[in-house]
Amino acid sequence: MSRGSRPSATETRTPAPVEKPVALTVAGSDSGGGAGVQADLKTIEAHDAFGTSAVTAVTAQHTRGVESTHVLPAEEVAAQIDAVTGDFGVRAAKTGMLATAEIVGVVADRAASAAFPVVVDPVMVATSGDRLLDREAEAAYEELISAAALVTPNADEAAVLTGVTVESRESAVEAGEELLAMGADAALVKGGHVGGDALQDVLVTPDGTRTFEHPRVETDATHGSGCALSAAVAARLARGDALAESVEAGVDVVTRSIRYHLDVGEGPGAVHHGVERRNRAAREPTAEAVREVVQTFVEADVSALVPEVGMNVVGATPYAESVGETAAVEGRITRTFSGVKPNRGVRFGASSHVARFLLACREFDPDLRFAVNCRFDADVEAALERLDWAVAAYDRGAEPDEVKKREGSTMQWGARRAFESVEGTPVAVVDRGEVGKEAMTKVVAEDGEELAERVLTLLDAH
Repeated sequence: MSRGSRPSATETRTPAPVEKPVALTVAGSDSGGGAGVQADLKTIEAHDAFGTSAVTAVTAQHTRGVESTHVLPAEEVAAQIDAVTGDFGVRAAKTGMLATAEIVGVVADRAASAAFPVVVDPVMVATSGDRLLDREAEAAYEELISAAALVTPNADEAAVLTGVTVESRESAVEAGEELLAMGADAALVKGGHVGGDALQDVLVTPDGTRTFEHPRVETDATHGSGCALSAAVAARLARGDALAESVEAGVDVVTRSIRYHLDVGEGPGAVHHGVERRNRAAREPTAEAVREVVQTFVEADVSALVPEVGMNVVGATPYAESVGETAAVEGRITRTFSGVKPNRGVRFGASSHVARFLLACREFDPDLRFAVNCRFDADVEAALERLDWAVAAYDRGAEPDEVKKREGSTMQWGARRAFESVEGTPVAVVDRGEVGKEAMTKVVAEDGEELAERVLTLLDAH
């Protein structure tokens, strides 16, 4: 076979097997795919582990609720666990809905003798507040918790297990300490069922506590979020990550999966189990889109729109939540004697100002993925007036002192003022600047091609 040619259909090929750590989920099936075994396997795969399962119950459900449930015999659950652990090198496991005291007991026996960490998601209380287990099954959980590397109850489940009503960080710590006293190596008391704008998940270990705080997402599409969290932690533990690192990553990915949930079914929708993987896969295409916009600006010579501090083009991955997930020109685009040129190449995290503004705008319109800062002067102002664009503006002189004192808060404040001043999503946002801060026109768009077209339109109208 010549160099560079492809093998013919009649030739055999050398296999190239790939090794992946194995994780096991012991949980109920969700025919709607949003929770249970289906959600666990999707999440485990998204975290680059191989998912195996032992099904405890079969449910007929969708995004609007559960139609019926059929619980499998405990001996069938045991047979599944034994089949998997007898063949695969399982490196971590998680539990979900266990349905009956008998199944809880079988799983507890297997967990106690397991040579791998077990994450226990004590599925006891529905989102509605209804209890999903009888008292006997709830009591049986004590033995399983004693074998857990991590137990992940929500506030209601923590109350059932410990008798502690979780209403604050302090009471979450108290409940977590009770779970450690029951034998768990660690406890993550989730704050989704506790009121407030900020959501706090509290990790309690023998070495101390950590609180993971993030803004609450205003959506009802949270079905399966607990499954996804415990599955993400189990997958990372299977990969050899430390517990605290695994929990932090799990909390982050579930928060993102809720914000960017999937609009499926007639109910609220489903959490986006593959959101992290999809976001990572989009990094290079996003960076390439930024490069193409920059090249367009160089070829068109947009020097008339370059601010004194330089121009930057920023592209965010589809589910970006941080500056590190935005690609930009390192060192910005500057004017030269012959036009404009980028100082260096495109990399992630290269922009601060424009990136933070774009991320702030995405709080109002998550479809926005690209932005650029342009000059603002009388000529640009006149050009904007001639264009049929939705243009918003904010005045830094009106920025409250408490906002100015918080590092990085100006862009969030400015974006909010801008979006509240117009109907829908603006094409351009004018920052009128202040002493020591150059006035700017920031153009936003959903894709790089649209961004380039808008800037060139502004240049022609200039």
